[in-house]
Amino acid sequence: MGQDMFSSVQEYKEGVRQASAFLEQRLPVKPDVMVILGTGLGGVAQALESSVEIPYEEIPNFPTSTSPDHRGVLVAGLVRNTGCAILQGRFHYYEGYSARELTLPIRALSSLGARTLITCNAAGGLNLDFNAGDLMLIRDHINLIPDNPLRGPNVHEWGERFPDMSQAYDKELLRLAASVGRGLGLSIQDGIFVAVPGPSLETPAETRFLRMMGGDAVAMSLVPEVIAAVHSGMQVLGISVIANVNDPDNFNPILIEEVIENAHKAEEGLSRLLTGILMEIDRNEM
Repeated sequence: MGQDMFSSVQEYKEGVRQASAFLEQRLPVKPDVMVILGTGLGGVAQALESSVEIPYEEIPNFPTSTSPDHRGVLVAGLVRNTGCAILQGRFHYYEGYSARELTLPIRALSSLGARTLITCNAAGGLNLDFNAGDLMLIRDHINLIPDNPLRGPNVHEWGERFPDMSQAYDKELLRLAASVGRGLGLSIQDGIFVAVPGPSLETPAETRFLRMMGGDAVAMSLVPEVIAAVHSGMQVLGISVIANVNDPDNFNPILIEEVIENAHKAEEGLSRLLTGILMEIDRNEM
C-alpha cells in the first residue's frame, strides 16, 4: 500500500481540518457540488462564473498531482446559483498515496457543505459496443485497488463504520445525466467501471478477465473517492470518457499519449454535459 503521511487518524482529521479551514477562507462561494476531472479533461472549469483558482500546493495537506495532463488546480465559482468546486487533476494510488490521503479533498469539501460529487475520468473501453469519445455513466463499480479509504479507525462524525454501497451512484443523478446527454445529442453509454491499481496498462489477458467479470470500462482512479463520498453521505455521479477500446483477441498497444488526445477530443461534449447537469441541479435544488 502507499505510504501514508498521516501516522494516525487524529493526524488525518487535523490535516482535513486545516485544509477545510483554508478553503473556507479562500473559496468565493459555498461548494454545493464537487467535480473531479481526470486525464485530458481540465478545460471543463471554463463553464464557471466568478471563479477563482487555487493551486493544490497552496492548500494545506493536499497531495501533489503528478499524472500527465493534470493541472493540479482547484477552481471554484458558480453555475447559475450552484456553488461548484472543480478539481482539475486528481490523485492516484499508483502515485504512492494511500487511499485515505488521496480522498482528503473529499473530506475537506464535504465538511464545507458539498453534498454532491460528480467524478470524471478517462477510461479504457472493455465493452466492444463502445467507441472512443463515448461518455459512460457509471451505474456500479468493481474495486481492484488493494486499499480502502475507510481502512483503520472509523471517524464517526464523517460516517458509519460499514456504509452501504448497493446504490453508490445516485439513481436520480443518473437519470438526470442521461436525459441531459440525450437532449444535447451526445453519445451516452452506461456500464460497470473497474478500478485497477496501475500504473502499468492492461495486458490482453487482463483485458479479457476484466470483461469476463462484467466490466465495461477500466481506469486507475475514481473508486476511492466514491467510497469516501458515500461514507460522507454525498450523492455521487460518475462519468467515464471512453478514450480507447481494445479487443483482447485483436489487441493494439495502449499509448498514454493517445489516451490523453482522445480525452481532449471528448472534452467539449463532457463540458456541455456537466454544465447541463449543473444547471438542472440548480433548477431542481437537488
